[in-house]
Parts: sequence; C-alpha cells; structure tokens
Amino acid sequence: MFLGGFECSCHRLADGRRLDLTRGTRHDVQASDDYGRLGPAGITACRDGASWVAVESREGRYDFSSLAPMLRAAEQRRVRVIWDLMHFGWPDHVDVFAVDFAPRFARYASAVGRFVAENSEGPPFFTPINEMSFLAWAGGDVRVMNPFEAARGVELKVQLVRATIEAIDAIRAVVPRARFLQPEPAIHIVRAEQHPKTWRRVESDNLLQYQACDMLSGRVWPALGGGPEYLDIVGVNFYPDNEFMLDGTTIQRDDPRYKPLSSLLLDVWERYRRPMIISETGSEGEARAPWLRHVAGECERALAAGCELHGITLYPIVSHPGWGDDRNCQNGLWDYQRSPGERLAYQPLIDEIAQHEGRLSAARGAVLRRARAAPSAPSPSAR
Repeated sequence: MFLGGFECSCHRLADGRRLDLTRGTRHDVQASDDYGRLGPAGITACRDGASWVAVESREGRYDFSSLAPMLRAAEQRRVRVIWDLMHFGWPDHVDVFAVDFAPRFARYASAVGRFVAENSEGPPFFTPINEMSFLAWAGGDVRVMNPFEAARGVELKVQLVRATIEAIDAIRAVVPRARFLQPEPAIHIVRAEQHPKTWRRVESDNLLQYQACDMLSGRVWPALGGGPEYLDIVGVNFYPDNEFMLDGTTIQRDDPRYKPLSSLLLDVWERYRRPMIISETGSEGEARAPWLRHVAGECERALAAGCELHGITLYPIVSHPGWGDDRNCQNGLWDYQRSPGERLAYQPLIDEIAQHEGRLSAARGAVLRRARAAPSAPSPSAR
C-alpha cells in the first residue's frame, strides 16, 4: 500500500537557476542503493523522474544516459516505477505556449515510452505531466514558477492537457499496455463567514481543482479532444497546507472547518470512479510520523466507504535541498546529506508504515472483493 516518491523537480527558478533535485539528492548516482532500501521498508513501488531537460537537451535528439542506470537499477531491485515525464520543467529550447508544444512533448514521450518498454518487464507506468493545475496557477497566473506569467493560467492548463492527451496517444501507439497516473492537488478552500461576497469565489476556486482532469476526461471543453480513456489512474496530492482561506491562511486539523481527507478522497472517487492513489503526501521534521498516521487513518476510512484507493506515496522518500534556499528539508524517510551509498533512516516513519500496511491492504482487498461481487456495478479498474 505504500510507495516512495523521489523528488525530481527540474524547473527554472525566478533567479534563472534550474533545479535538478535528482542530482541534488544524489539519487542519480545512488539509484540502486535507493531502490534497494525500499523493500526492507515495505515499499515495492515508487514515483521517479525521466527528466525531459536531460533526455532532450538538444532539440529532436534523445539521450537516455541519465535514465538508463535508474531503469536498470529498478529492474535489478524489482521496484515498479511510475516515471514522471515532466515534473515542472522543460528544456530551454521548448516554448510551453507554442503551437508545437503538445506534439513536441508527445514525440519525447513516445521515445521514453519505447525505451522504458524495451528495457523493463511488465506494463510501464507514466505520469505525463505532474500537477497540471498547480503548474498552471503557479506559472501562468501568479509568477512563482516557470514560465513566470500572469493571467495566462487557463491558457497554460489547456496546453498541458493537450500535451498530456497527445503523449498518452503517442505512448499507447508504441506500448499499448502502458498505464498512466494523473496527480493533482486535493484542496479545500474555507469560506469566511463574515464576507459573504466571497462565497461564490470560494465555491468556484474549490471546483477549479477538478478542471484539468475534467478537461482530460472530456467532461468539459470537449474541443480539446479529451475522453474517459485518458483518465486512467487518478492521483491525489495532499499536504498539511492544502486547506486554507482565500487570503492563504492555512486551516489546521484541529479547526472545525477542516474537511477530513477521507471526504476529499470520496469527492474525487464519486466524480471520476477511477482507481486512485495518494500520489504525494508528507510533512517535515518530527511531524512526519504523526502526519502519515493521520493520512493512513483517513485512507482507511475512505476505503471503508468504497473508495478504490491503491496506495499512499511518501513524497519525498529522500529529504532534499530546498527549492530556493538549498536548506536540508527533513521531510523524507531517508536523509540525503551522507557519503555515497549511505543515508540515515528516520525510524519513526518506518515504524508508522509497518503499523498501517496490513490494515490498509485488508481494506483495499475488501473494496475489490465487493466490486467483483457486484456485476451490475463493476470496478472502474476492470473496465
């Protein structure tokens, strides 16, 4: 029930620097050891990155020298990897707003799909673009992430959705059995009772969290070419600051206005009826284990209510340097500031995983058995 998530962001920062957190955590040279640590901790699958920046550093030429050792290590360690094809960053020669953005991304995705399929066993898993909604807002509306634009969020989201559709088609053309994860943040914006004029804005912003998947599945904006076949596995990203007010004030778990994660998961489940995972979750410092305990308990409640939830991804699984200040973010199961081949484990988090694995697996099994026993309402994953 638990997955690891290796931070692989590679976007441009406001000062012009480009992140490379696969290298920053030394995962690029420690992939075999990193994957080898997962099994003893009860983890057999993970999210990781196939960096578009590294693979296509020169336009139209694909270099898999950065991906090959990671892919080989995953096979040797028998770890199932969901490969992110674009985790917030793209090569400098790519214009994310250009007419040719989607087909260029699709050509790159096809090349990666073929390479992964030829060098691994079993159906490959991909995340075409990580958090389309967040990237569209952060990079297209409020200038806190590349491409540092304002009032272009919807335009950017359309580009990302089109690119995802074309990438899925391109990969399926060469690897028909490929599976696809679409991670999106689950949020809850709380309305201010003393400001009723903002209530409709709050309602609208809460609904916007579904827009990317609605576009992808053809529920809205059908001219983009979306359809149910493009929404395979739904990912929900959830962190301690995902519930807030319009002014950005975080709503804490002890606040009566806080919406249980189980309710957020069931909202997504009822909307799409697709297999789901928690595709990112985690906290920092001593809050790591209590946060996972909270998330696991809420996931168990969602499973008991019928949500087809298949896993919880600890993100990141290895602590990483801060995006803007290079500080050591103590948010992983293992640290990154160690000599090659060595990482310090955070034992409370390992203990927490062991505490919940059995109950979550049993709850998931019960959901799948109920779905198989109800032929009039088959499990969406069986369609």
